[in-house]
Amino acid sequence: MCKVISISNQKGGTAKSTTAVNLGIGLAREGKKVILLDCDPQGSMTISLGFSDPDAMEVTLATLMTRVVNEEELHVEDAILHHEEGIDLIPANIELSALEVSMVNVMSRETILRQLIEEIKDSYDYCILDCMPSLGMVTINALACADSVLIPVQAAYLPVRGLQQLIKTIGRVKRQLNPKLEIEGILLTMVDNRTNYAKEIAQLVYDSYSSAVKVFETKIPISVRTAETSLEGSSIYKYDPKGKAADAYRGLTEEVLNG
Repeated sequence: MCKVISISNQKGGTAKSTTAVNLGIGLAREGKKVILLDCDPQGSMTISLGFSDPDAMEVTLATLMTRVVNEEELHVEDAILHHEEGIDLIPANIELSALEVSMVNVMSRETILRQLIEEIKDSYDYCILDCMPSLGMVTINALACADSVLIPVQAAYLPVRGLQQLIKTIGRVKRQLNPKLEIEGILLTMVDNRTNYAKEIAQLVYDSYSSAVKVFETKIPISVRTAETSLEGSSIYKYDPKGKAADAYRGLTEEVLNG
């Protein structure tokens, strides 16, 4: 049974792609079969995994979604890339932006990605979707096909306040498109554990949301090493296995596995 997790926040710079990569590879390291879908036209996750020129790729997520719209044979295998750390990836590039614009007039436009996921989910234990920093049509598609949403949020006051809009959108998608959709949890990222400010923000998140939504015990520390992994095309486990960030992402993986 494949679990589909969308990693989403309409605000940029919250470590969505980093979290998608390290959670995905963390699950693979625990023996799970994992595929990542890059649902962001910037291709951040694709680049983070070492595929440095996504715009040059001929077959991407946009290609597959276009095939769904046109009712063509999918041939998903055309798009799947294999990463040395044991995960598969369907990449994204700028073509996804053009597709988002053209989807406005498509019938059942919110469920195009769901049809694609149905084709691949039997081959995997986890399918992780890295959403773009907006609540546009591709993100709605990602929420409409997911079992749960993991929300990374930067440990700062304004990003935390911005969570309310995202939680409302998730509620709307649950009511109108995807009754099974749940919130996997809120994950605090870029936490500077040396400051009282970070502790206050963590407490604010807990006080504001924990009665209705899971707040992960794991907090991802601010780390230069984590930022450097994108240049290496590898996970934090390979780049800095004994660092605090690697420990934190191991903790997150464990929390997700234990539900």
